[in-house]
Amino acid sequence: MSESISRDMLDEIFSQTLKSRVFINRDVLSHEYVPEELPHREEQIAKLGSVLAPALKGSKPSNVFIYGLTGTGKTAVTKYVLKRLVSKAVEVGVDIDTCYVNTRQDDTTYRVILKLGECIGLKLPFTGISTAEAYRRFIKVVNTRNSIMVVVLDEIDFLIKKQGDELLYRLTRSGDELKNAKISIIGITNDLKLVEDLDPRVRSSLGEIELVFPPYNAIQLEDILKQRAKLAFHPNAISDDVISLCAALAAREHGDARRALDLLRVAGEIAEREGASNVSVNHVYKALREIEKDRARELISTMPLHNKLILLAIYILTKNGGKATTGEVYSQYRTLCQTLGIESVTQRRVSDIISELDMVGIINAQVVSRGRYGKTRIISLAIPNETVVESLKEDIYIAPLLSRY
Repeated sequence: MSESISRDMLDEIFSQTLKSRVFINRDVLSHEYVPEELPHREEQIAKLGSVLAPALKGSKPSNVFIYGLTGTGKTAVTKYVLKRLVSKAVEVGVDIDTCYVNTRQDDTTYRVILKLGECIGLKLPFTGISTAEAYRRFIKVVNTRNSIMVVVLDEIDFLIKKQGDELLYRLTRSGDELKNAKISIIGITNDLKLVEDLDPRVRSSLGEIELVFPPYNAIQLEDILKQRAKLAFHPNAISDDVISLCAALAAREHGDARRALDLLRVAGEIAEREGASNVSVNHVYKALREIEKDRARELISTMPLHNKLILLAIYILTKNGGKATTGEVYSQYRTLCQTLGIESVTQRRVSDIISELDMVGIINAQVVSRGRYGKTRIISLAIPNETVVESLKEDIYIAPLLSRY
């Protein structure tokens, strides 16, 4: 393709976006956007607000652990309440510092301390000092600020599973080191059993209040989408039918508001790319296919090697529309392990991994009775062959195996 053709093509794409008849502001459909109102989370807002309110009188609020499935409004509610808290603190002349850290992104103890330091104006070096020294400097600066600091550790299960609960323990015991300031913790997680798995010392120091966020139903999701759609789309670019469909599809996914917003946004982007003046039901179904493909690729690319090899075994056995039993998958998987020169996991572990792949929707595994021979599972792919191939070929160990089949 010549340079001039490429330039003309890009000019056309850019011009189409600039003169979009679909979006006014697509940012309000992003996960990071915190709206002025959060429908159907009034109870959770009130409870979190009442827990944090003592900070306005200079008292340390109780630590809070917020539980709930993905897309149930945990992060949005927390950010919303903290924003209002800080605004009120300024009004009454109280010093409150807040710091939000997503520990899936900042996934080491040092990086979390680095982020906490940034929130109070402390610049720590990226490398060169120990975690203990970084924490000591952080505590020293916190103490000089004479304020209440509310630390939000989102997706905290990622940090604990990777690095342990030492930082959580230190933060909960920070009162022993601070004379002029106080630190409270808000932990956000999808893992309902997280606190049970913590060291008993950490559990006793936490003394946390629990706040559980239930999934949204289809009607609640529809209200959320209608509120955002008014801000995101041009008038008449979106219909109630489209919003209802996005809400219904997301309600099937455990009431995930993020899923609903993604569907609406991607449907709008597809309509925009096609030069349409409004978003149709057909655009929503196209968006659903696009999102599912992207999600499957992300899931597969982050799986451990043996999970990928089991998925490859299933692909090899079923790629022409066939189905396979657990025994056949195990046999094919062992062959792949021998080809790579690695030791295979047990048949029981393979059976567990097949259950995991079924649970996340990458395969279908249906239990059938074989009479006196007992039960087995009939396995097939639940996603397109191309998605499996495209995702697996990114792995340097799997790619050579794919070329053989």
